Amino acid sequence: MVSQQALTELAKRRGFFFGANEAYGGTAGFYTFGPEGAALKRNVESAWREQFTLRLGNEEIEAPTVMPEPVFEASGHLDGFDDMLIECAECGESHRADHLIEDAVEDIEDAEALGVDRVEELIREHDLACPTCGADLAGEPVEDFNLMFETSIGPGSGQPGYLRPETAQGIFVEFPRLKEYARGQLPFGVTQIGPAYRNEISPRRGIIRVREFTQAELEQFIDPDEDEPPLEDVEDVEVTLYPATEQNADDGDYIETTIGDAVAEEIIGSPWVAYFLGVAQGWYERVGVDMDRFRFRQHLAGERAHYAADCWDAESEVGGNWIEIAGFAYRGDYDLRKHGEHSEDRFTIFKRYDEPKTVERATVDPDMSALGPEFGGDAGDVADALQELADDDPDAFEDDEVTVDVSEASSDASGSRTQSGDDGESYTVDTDVANFAIEEQTESGEHITPHVVEPSFGVGRTVYTLLDHAYSEDTVDDETRTYLSLAPEIAPTDVAVFPLVDDGALLGTADDVADELRAAGLSVSYDDSGSIGRRYRRQDEVGTPFCVTVDHEGLEGDGEPTVTLRERDSAAQLRLPIADLAAELEAIFDGNREFADLQDRYERVDTDVTTA
Repeated sequence: MVSQQALTELAKRRGFFFGANEAYGGTAGFYTFGPEGAALKRNVESAWREQFTLRLGNEEIEAPTVMPEPVFEASGHLDGFDDMLIECAECGESHRADHLIEDAVEDIEDAEALGVDRVEELIREHDLACPTCGADLAGEPVEDFNLMFETSIGPGSGQPGYLRPETAQGIFVEFPRLKEYARGQLPFGVTQIGPAYRNEISPRRGIIRVREFTQAELEQFIDPDEDEPPLEDVEDVEVTLYPATEQNADDGDYIETTIGDAVAEEIIGSPWVAYFLGVAQGWYERVGVDMDRFRFRQHLAGERAHYAADCWDAESEVGGNWIEIAGFAYRGDYDLRKHGEHSEDRFTIFKRYDEPKTVERATVDPDMSALGPEFGGDAGDVADALQELADDDPDAFEDDEVTVDVSEASSDASGSRTQSGDDGESYTVDTDVANFAIEEQTESGEHITPHVVEPSFGVGRTVYTLLDHAYSEDTVDDETRTYLSLAPEIAPTDVAVFPLVDDGALLGTADDVADELRAAGLSVSYDDSGSIGRRYRRQDEVGTPFCVTVDHEGLEGDGEPTVTLRERDSAAQLRLPIADLAAELEAIFDGNREFADLQDRYERVDTDVTTA
């Protein structure tokens, strides 16, 4: 198991990731992905897109990263998107209070679920000190700190806005238009890959907890009464589950089961969540996560997000600790319902009945010539409130008068109406003026608010997990070799091409081979600097699956020109005709062939290299 320090040093040395703005002292919580890291990250995103957008038949959008304040009033992020902050009175440094508990108190993995009061008690009970200066933190208040970055849209004071804390809201606010593209038919899914921002109190552990990160999210819109997932596609997938019941039990343990059994035994309550866990299990295994260091953990009640009815995390073990790398939430109708309440648009789907239905509906047809003089500018709101009351409580119109409550409202700078609070004013209206009636109506359908199931992946944390799980060491010719055993699909470079020595004929052929492989769509690194052994080691450390070497033996003689092909993990080499090389590598990267298949067809090169 590699240490965080060793992995971070490798990442910096080989160009995977490093702290941003180092010329100006660095900025905590921000990282730059170097050439190797950016390529690895792109490949992870492409693999995710291929699975969760293309294979599942979903659509992808790209929404702005800055959104106006009303979006987050509706979503609940202004009130409920908080972390626990404690500030040291001695040095002034701020810390995540729940993280201090998790680092210091054995058997507490998710202190966030305990609540502010209990966290304050634990800090006192365990005499926790400031990690920066060592001062006692007992008695210091723990407060909720909103994690969103605030900004101003436009010049001057402008319109208040925020950098999005999740990509999901960019999908939800566009639902009225997105449903048109889906022709109003459920279920349908929309994906998005892009940056999100959270003003973390204490960023730490490299790219695991940062202030700017990339999410890959799918919002699956469903009719909760009719739509069912294709569980048969994943019912036999084996998973390691850590449900809340086991976390709360004194002798709790993992449950090894299948997706189908987990649903049948109600370990996972939502079949849709279970379905996406099964899909994700296969995807993580495909891209190279070590499945012996992987689990799905259910959120405890106190740690669930304000929008989630149930939530499971995909977690990987890195450096002896479990980290969340994806979340799978059943968000219900929370998001669309809230945006429908706060905006002037309709966040519903029209669900057509199999046959038209005749129903009784309570209606009002207020006499505006009476309401106008009596209530002035509030007459329209009173009329709307009368219809709402008729829908909710038709019996209220049996008396001579009816009373309705109208919330105070105001218009913002854009002209849309916004609720200013629960305070309002009551109005009494003569029942005759309301013109209440029960009418029979023939309806062909009804408007329903879809529910949302959300798989949300952290791309940076997935990249870190893949690096950690791929980090390997062995001995080659009595020397320690470090290599990254990355899956060919997501490795930053597909193949490296070397001339064995600095020779005109070899250099020209090596250039031609590299060009031919690039023309075949492969990512190629060309290196003619240093000994061949050093060049192999450089490529091993960045996870390049194959190295091609052009040598005199392959170009001389009567036969067709050949090169050697070296496989990273085993360091085994084969000699292939140059004419076959591109097609064989393409077949490997397409998943249609393995290096072992080539060993049966081509000459093995005896290099006298031994690995252990």
